[in-house]
Amino acid sequence: MTREPQRLAAALGIEFSDIELLKAALTHRSAASKNNERLEFLGDAVLGMVIAKRLFDAQPDASEGQMSRLRATLVRRNTLAEIAREWDIGEYVHLGSGELKSGGYRRASILADTTEAIIGAVYLDQGIAAAQGLVRTLFGERWSNIGDQSAEKDPKTRLQEWLQSRGLPLPDYSVVSEHGPPHAREFVVRCEVQSCGHLGDGRGPSLRAAEQAAAQTALEGLLDE
Repeated sequence: MTREPQRLAAALGIEFSDIELLKAALTHRSAASKNNERLEFLGDAVLGMVIAKRLFDAQPDASEGQMSRLRATLVRRNTLAEIAREWDIGEYVHLGSGELKSGGYRRASILADTTEAIIGAVYLDQGIAAAQGLVRTLFGERWSNIGDQSAEKDPKTRLQEWLQSRGLPLPDYSVVSEHGPPHAREFVVRCEVQSCGHLGDGRGPSLRAAEQAAAQTALEGLLDE
């Protein structure tokens, strides 16, 4: 049974003037024509701006490219889905019967979109300062660590840490194929997470690049369960 939106608002420390905005943010398109897609669009922009400002302040020596990469890591779907799981946001999402039966409240894309929609709802209800405060609350230690370059961890590192945090064996990497002329080689690598029965293939101009791409594919599969 879907939890009441007011409980989530209280957990996040937000007092909505218009609770209907939060209800809309928690409504997936499979459940109603009046859903969270527009709020998601707005929240995505607000989140990007808030994170960009935080990076600008916390990384005074970082280049535009470095800040862009860090922002992309922080606002990516899997990061937002992880945050949503930490706050049990999936328990509040209103889904259509089909999505509910298929476990949509656990799906990374739905969790990430809903998180952005909540940010958009807070921005409309209370303005940018409240939205920034919400992002700080949601991100927790991630917000405090934004000044740390370790936020820009590569996919292999993030996959390894995800498995280790759950006491699971590390993945195996194997070369599936290698082709192309010497000056334009392409490698295909498979990442196998045997403990979870997941595979991820990746391509790249080097073994390292292909392994990173394979790890990213495997990680996305695990987080999207």
